[in-house]
Amino acid sequence: MTDIILHLTSGKGPEECRWVVARLAQAFTREGAKQGVTCEVLEAEDDLPTSLLLRVSGDEAQAFARDRTGTILWVGDSPFRPGHKRRNWFVGVAPAPSPDTVPDLREDDIAFQTLRASGPGGQHVNKTDSAVRATHRPTGLVTTAQEQRSQHANRKLAILKLAIRLEERRAGARKAAQLEQWSAHQNLERGNPVRTYTGPLFKLKLAR
Repeated sequence: MTDIILHLTSGKGPEECRWVVARLAQAFTREGAKQGVTCEVLEAEDDLPTSLLLRVSGDEAQAFARDRTGTILWVGDSPFRPGHKRRNWFVGVAPAPSPDTVPDLREDDIAFQTLRASGPGGQHVNKTDSAVRATHRPTGLVTTAQEQRSQHANRKLAILKLAIRLEERRAGARKAAQLEQWSAHQNLERGNPVRTYTGPLFKLKLAR
């Protein structure tokens, strides 16, 4: 069985794009169930996340993730601004980088702190110090993970989130016209979506 972690991001888009990110995770979960693939949100910031991490598991995980990597377009009326003229909303999907492949990330450079989890996630959050805060000393970047049930899993997730932040930072520093995969968080490609969904039910628009 293969596990792939996808990063869904609204980039610098407005609130509508954050709404699309949350709904897109639900759409992927429905699609995965039909293809024998399990999708699980590892952690999202809130109900309208700027970005979230989605674990894709199963024998067909690689093909499933590949077909959804790139810019995703949702066509529909703004759920927040009635009468708004814009109907095209873009978000980005990319495989999360492996922490082992990020040259600026060494575990020796990370300071870990355990703390009590709070908010959604089950009864365990009020009973155990399972949440983990990771601080990357050279850059001062800080991430927190609390949604997983074990401290070990949250530690791995916090490191992964640091890897993503460092790759985003690297992409943002480059001035070349063609940035690599994590530039999607800063500048989504508008004109060439890999998938298009429409309406409040997020129906997939099939290519003709």
